[in-house]
Amino acid sequence: MTVLDAIGHTPLVELQRLPPPGAARVLVKLEFANPTGSMKDRMAVAAIDAAEADGRLKPGGTVVEYTGGTTGVSLAFVCAAKGYKARIVFSDAFSQDKRLMMEALGAEVSLVRSGGSGITEKVVRQMIEEARTLGGRPGHWWCDQLNNRDAIAGYVSLGEEIRQQAGRVDAFVHCVGTAHSIHGATRGLRKGGAVHVVAVEPAESAVLAGGPGGSHGIDGIGIGFVPPLWEPHEVNELMTVSTADAKAMARRLAAEEGVFAGTSSGANVVAALRVARRLGTGATVATIMVDSGLRYVSTDVFLKETRP
Repeated sequence: MTVLDAIGHTPLVELQRLPPPGAARVLVKLEFANPTGSMKDRMAVAAIDAAEADGRLKPGGTVVEYTGGTTGVSLAFVCAAKGYKARIVFSDAFSQDKRLMMEALGAEVSLVRSGGSGITEKVVRQMIEEARTLGGRPGHWWCDQLNNRDAIAGYVSLGEEIRQQAGRVDAFVHCVGTAHSIHGATRGLRKGGAVHVVAVEPAESAVLAGGPGGSHGIDGIGIGFVPPLWEPHEVNELMTVSTADAKAMARRLAAEEGVFAGTSSGANVVAALRVARRLGTGATVATIMVDSGLRYVSTDVFLKETRP
């Protein structure tokens, strides 16, 4: 057994205090129980395994990626476990705790300056172009997560696990970044029957709903444009959550439920509670705790001195 065998089979727990009386039960998948503390470990090993299998990634090679940090941490982790180098393009628009984690795992990190603009389409596209250039070097393989279908396959097991653990799921709620995790998990869930799927995006950048891209502060989601592999027919409903509400819910999850998770997880729960109120007693709503709150301890999510 290697450290990579520890990926997956994470706990599914029911929220006890946040759902109001008369609401459906809300189950949260604790993906921070994966080795690096996030669900992205699943896609990182799936993408690298596939690239190894077809020869895109060769022994001694370097994996290149642009990332808001969570994917980069997971890729750096898998590279360390398998003996590859990792070259990550990151931005100061995201939590710097993630940068420290990537570097601790041996990755070389290049920084794209945001100029204080927050997470915007411009910042994301700058990161993509820098990664594209690096990925063209000899011995380098660009993961290109937005266009990587192998990453979607890595999340099918996530949906299958939720179905097996919950017994029944009426609605699945999840935020959208690349869209890989919502699509992969949905496919796994629907192997057991119909599920109402709700996609969550930042209220400040509701591009899936046809709105304009804008600056927001929810790490890992809302890239400012429609992801290339987005499949709207696989989703039943779109819902928006503001940055302020997502951060406030992350704090409530920690203080009231003992669930220490990040901002996108907070957004997931805000939306899941809305759906739970609508469905009522007897129904089950499932969502994902995307990553650990440890990645945000130096940000205004948890550090009181830095909050607006």
